[in-house]
Amino acid sequence: QVQLVESGGGLVQAGGSLRLSCAASGRVFSRNVMGWFRQAPGKEREFVAAIGWSGGSTYYADSVKGRFTISRDNAENTVYLQMNSLKPEDTAVYYCAARPPGMALVTSRRGDFASWGQGTQVTVSS
Repeated sequence: QVQLVESGGGLVQAGGSLRLSCAASGRVFSRNVMGWFRQAPGKEREFVAAIGWSGGSTYYADSVKGRFTISRDNAENTVYLQMNSLKPEDTAVYYCAARPPGMALVTSRRGDFASWGQGTQVTVSS
C-alpha cells in the first residue's frame, strides 16, 4: 500500500482559496488513481474529486465542480486540490486516497480506494 500525508488545510473566509497537497510514498504512484474525499461532523465521508494516472482524466462532485481543481505531479509523487470560492459548507476534514496500482478507472466510490491519509482540516468561516 501507498502511504499518504495531506497538508495545506486551515481556516479561511468564505470566498477565499486553499491548496491541499498529498504526498505519497511508493514506487508506482504514477499508476495509482488518486482521489480527495471529505467528511463534515456528523456526516458520511463523501467524494470530492479524482484523477487518473496521467492527470488527463478528472472527475468532480457536482458540489465542487467549477470551484475545485485536482491535479498531480508524478515526478514529485504528489496530488493537489486547489479550492477556490470556498463556502462554509466546504468545512470538513479532507482525505487523500489512492486506488490500488494498476486500477485505471477514475471512480467516486469510497470502497474502490485502498489507501487513505490521516486527513487535514479545512474550516471556512462566513
